[in-house]
Amino acid sequence: MEFSGSISPDHPAPPSVDEVSRVFTVPLMTLAAQSALTELGVGTMSGSSNGEAAVLEVVSISFTLWRNPADPEDPANLAELSEEQQRAVDLVPTTPLPAWMVERLRLMRYPMLWEAVQTTRESGEGRETVEAVLVGHVNHIVTNSFRDERVRGDFPGELDSPVTEKHIERVPVVVDGMEVPGVRIDTDPDVFGLGVALEGRIATAVVAREFLPRVTLAFETRLEHA
Repeated sequence: MEFSGSISPDHPAPPSVDEVSRVFTVPLMTLAAQSALTELGVGTMSGSSNGEAAVLEVVSISFTLWRNPADPEDPANLAELSEEQQRAVDLVPTTPLPAWMVERLRLMRYPMLWEAVQTTRESGEGRETVEAVLVGHVNHIVTNSFRDERVRGDFPGELDSPVTEKHIERVPVVVDGMEVPGVRIDTDPDVFGLGVALEGRIATAVVAREFLPRVTLAFETRLEHA
């Protein structure tokens, strides 16, 4: 299949995690370093009130998952793609694409932990709680990653069996190598969620259950990469 479009080879790449981290007003959280995961990209959400300038409120990090980290070329690493996804990765550009886009298309062949870790900035107005943020993160991931199985109706649709704060459990969570009080949601059939309130921010992680055996669910403060 051919791909034609107006994107030039020098079209700038989306902001990197490092670039977003530099403008975020609180330390960015991620998952503890592990060979099965590499950062894939970053998403952001901004907000404002009373006519003030927009402020970055939420930063989400996505990851590529490697079933065999020692050999990235091992076919075992490849994801099972839908027909639509397979068509996307098989696109043949009619004009050169930016190198970053070529790499993104290549990485679509592998399992992705989309927006798996979120850092939510506390506004100081008492609107954010770790319980509410984790519930929102879990339902967001399920709605967008399990649409065929769990969402009814036209977009945005209605999520079947969303989680609520009644599903919250109190558990210890590892942050920067130390256990601290946290919360989890372990009742959803498709994903597992973990959260912790930290100084000035809330960290949450939501991972599909099929990937849990390969992922260490522990948080660490993200340092800028060299």
